[in-house]
Amino acid sequence: MANTKIAIIAANGGLFDAYKVFNIASVGAASDAEVGIFFTFEGLNLIHKDAHKNLPLPEGKEHFQEGFKNANVPSIEELVSMAQEMGVKMIGCQMTMDVMNLDKDQFVDGVEVGGAASFIDFAKDADMTLTF
Repeated sequence: MANTKIAIIAANGGLFDAYKVFNIASVGAASDAEVGIFFTFEGLNLIHKDAHKNLPLPEGKEHFQEGFKNANVPSIEELVSMAQEMGVKMIGCQMTMDVMNLDKDQFVDGVEVGGAASFIDFAKDADMTLTF
C-alpha cells in the first residue's frame, strides 16, 4: 500500500467507533499508507485525554466488553499510542473545539488542531476516504 493515502473522518464517539477508526488507521499505517484522521463533534472523545478511556458501548452491547478482554484486544488508549507511533496524522476540528469550549491541552499529545480546510488539504488526493 505504499504511496496510498487514507483520509478518515471520526464524527462519532462510541467504543465501536473508536475501534473502527483506529483499527483501519493502524492497519493502513502498518501497510505504509499515509493516514490522517479528522476528529469532529463526538469524534473528539476518541482523542480526549479522559473520555477515550471510558467510551460508551451501544445500549445492549455491554457483553462486548468481556469479549474484547477475552480476545486480548488492545484498549483505545493503546490503539491511540500505536497509531501515533506509526505516524498517523490526527487533526482535531478547531470549530468543534470552539463550540464545545475545549482546548488542545485536553487532548492526547501529538494532536494537531485545524479547520475543515486543513483536512480537505490532506484528503484532496486521498485514495480512500472513510467516515465513522
